[in-house]
Amino acid sequence: MRHLARLADYCSVTNMHTKNLAIVWAPNLLRSKQIESACFSGTAAFMEVRIQSVVVEFILNHVDVLFSSKLSSVIRDGAGACL
Repeated sequence: MRHLARLADYCSVTNMHTKNLAIVWAPNLLRSKQIESACFSGTAAFMEVRIQSVVVEFILNHVDVLFSSKLSSVIRDGAGACL
């Protein structure tokens, strides 16, 4: 994810800003067997992929916070306190 976020830093050259990267990579990063099956077609499949791309775009826009060591330690410490 950090690599994709770094690619977005060069969007002025590549025109691959976070939204475009999310559209391209979301179906691979958040693969859904439902979409791949015959039960999803047309509009339903499009809406599912759209939701995936919004999620990936959010992650790319907040990669520094979501994947920071500080957040990881807070989550790890918080999870340990519940046990």
